[in-house]
Amino acid sequence: MTHIDLTGRLALVSGASRGIGYAMALELARAGAHVIATARTQGGLEDLDDAIRKAGGTATLVPMDLMSEDGIEQLGQIVTERWGKLDILFANAGALGELTPAAQVKAKTWQSVVGVNLIAPARMIRAFEGPLLASDAGRAIFVSSGASVSRRAFWAPYAASKAGLDALVQSWAREHANAPNLRINILYPGAMRTIMRAKAFPGEKAETLPHPSVLWPLVSELVSPACTRHGEIVQFED
Repeated sequence: MTHIDLTGRLALVSGASRGIGYAMALELARAGAHVIATARTQGGLEDLDDAIRKAGGTATLVPMDLMSEDGIEQLGQIVTERWGKLDILFANAGALGELTPAAQVKAKTWQSVVGVNLIAPARMIRAFEGPLLASDAGRAIFVSSGASVSRRAFWAPYAASKAGLDALVQSWAREHANAPNLRINILYPGAMRTIMRAKAFPGEKAETLPHPSVLWPLVSELVSPACTRHGEIVQFED
């Protein structure tokens, strides 16, 4: 389901200034959705806006640090007051932290990684559940990782925070098992050509990895009003 029409639909993408978030925000806009793009990097958001405009789409840019005290909640209030609904939430922003023995991880790193990967999505659920339920077909996708299952050595903060994210999202999905218009799923994208991947595997040749845009056929299925999948961990297979 690569060619879907999302005209008139509103999508919010976190971590939209680069990588998977950038690629999916652009594809959502190409499909007709108005994209609310959030990220810490103003320049990356402006580059995205240029690409979206060039593709004939529209976007609202929201430079925001997910760790800010009340930014997510304020954005939820703005979305509710301005649009009255949210059709698509693509929660992509993530933090790798440092790959180091668990006993050497500093408190600041734990706070940052768990804050971005787990607490921020929890706050998004609180802020955007209402607008998603107000949509005739609310769709929420949370980008997680197979690291939550593999739990490889030296990856403790990232693995633990992503395992927590999976538990959070699936628990929330079960709360809405009988909701007629809300679908909630988790996406494992696998190895992609991103800055985070390069940081985790510095010796790897980036050109051997798929570009994040290859995720769109799968993501388009999950954001489609026709999607029936709910509470699943959906893994991309290249």
